[in-house]
Order: sequence, then structure tokens, then C-alpha cells
Amino acid sequence: MAGRAARWGARVGLGAVWWWAVLRLALVPGAGVLEGAVAAGGWGLSLLPVHCVPKSRATGALREGRWRDAWRAGLRGKTGGPVSE
Repeated sequence: MAGRAARWGARVGLGAVWWWAVLRLALVPGAGVLEGAVAAGGWGLSLLPVHCVPKSRATGALREGRWRDAWRAGLRGKTGGPVSE
């Protein structure tokens, strides 16, 4: 329960900071780099959950270790023997 409240509090706090930055950029002529970085970073993070899915559910996802196996197969083909680990 405490973890849930902490996560909720962090979301509200970070959301308030983001809105502060966005409103400051829009309304204050002297707003600068800090506000822009906070606003851009928060906007970028807001896109993340929309575009991420677990690897097991991703269309066309490759199984774990596929590249390692292909690399080892290539080495075996060149040397003619087993690959030592």
C-alpha cells in the first residue's frame, strides 16, 4: 500500500513539475533551457508506454540468444571445430 501511494505521489509531483515548465514556456517571456528540457523530457516519456510492448508479445520479436547462436555458428564454419566458451 505504501508503494502504491509513493508511486501515485511521484506521478502527481512530476506531472506538476511538467505542467509548471509547459505553462512557464507558454506564458513567461524569459523562460529558458531548463523549462524546455523538462517539457521535452516529459513529453518524450509520455510516448514511451504507447510504443513499448513486452518482447514476448511483440510482432516479429526474435528469441533470446539468436544473435549469439548465429555468431557462434559463423565461427564454427570458419574454424571447423566447436566454439569454446
